[in-house]
Amino acid sequence: MVTEPGWAARALLIANPRAGARDRRLIDQVVAHCEGLVPHLDVVHTEYQGHAEECAAGAFAAHHDVVIVLGGDGTTREVASGLARTGLGQPAGKRPAMINIPLGTGNSFYQEIWADAPWREVLDQALSGEHPHLRRVDMAHIREIDVLALLGAGSGLVADVLEVANRMVDVRGRDRYQQAVAQVMSAYAPYEGRVSVDGEVVHEGPVVLVNIGGGRYRAGRFKLLPHSVIDDGLLDVCVVGGQMGVRELAGLTRDGSHIGRPGVVYERGSRFVVERTDGGRLSFEHDGELRTCDVSRYTIDVLPAVLPVLAPPTPPGPGPAHASGAARLAEGVA
Repeated sequence: MVTEPGWAARALLIANPRAGARDRRLIDQVVAHCEGLVPHLDVVHTEYQGHAEECAAGAFAAHHDVVIVLGGDGTTREVASGLARTGLGQPAGKRPAMINIPLGTGNSFYQEIWADAPWREVLDQALSGEHPHLRRVDMAHIREIDVLALLGAGSGLVADVLEVANRMVDVRGRDRYQQAVAQVMSAYAPYEGRVSVDGEVVHEGPVVLVNIGGGRYRAGRFKLLPHSVIDDGLLDVCVVGGQMGVRELAGLTRDGSHIGRPGVVYERGSRFVVERTDGGRLSFEHDGELRTCDVSRYTIDVLPAVLPVLAPPTPPGPGPAHASGAARLAEGVA
């Protein structure tokens, strides 16, 4: 049931018709629902990579109160990057807020904010009423390629799986990634690397996986950074060394139980350097997008509170790992 229009007078809806679900009927349903909540709704269907970022970057000048993303994590990252870059230097209260509705394969950011809440209820809650509830989300800046990451970035196993998955043109959705994981795990070899956090080396030697970010989930199902909070002003890093087998790791990351195991380093900080030390190319990805640059080192910096995101008043999920940054500090978790 559509509620009465609320605080948002003007909204931009950016839909990716090529996202994982590929169901145009859902796009039509979301548009119709939003029209009952927002007096003025502009709708754009993305046509090429980077289009969503361009559209989001223009939302401030067009006086949109909110940008609604209908797509997967890749489209959501593009919109987040466009909003964050444009919003730098602007008053916090004047920036358009973002909300994403899942239409992709992983939908990790939606899960991060809204858990498994139905999208209609999410839109009603976020867009109705007199005042929105916002979380000012941190993002990561990858210096060497000047890219903003929303969920996370890393090297090793995840990037190698993406490289294999991208070659599987006849398989779609999560089946493609499952097959790629099976193929990579059958003959995976760690690389020699080094990871530093705020100038201190936290790992040097064989590396199976490095993941850096503010989101708990990757690919919608793997809890690689279970203690991470998206708005605490810091990023978390998990480094899995060569002591752990990749088959064991795949099972443990389903619920975050890889943390504390031998060979696993978990830290928090503001600046991270990931290097490959054996002279080879460092496989690297961010938000599920593979980077094939011929480099052996990446530097990742946190950009605190750069993205206003519509959210429920209480973050989903129990326990200190899901509390706000201030609450975690008070509990001694941070």
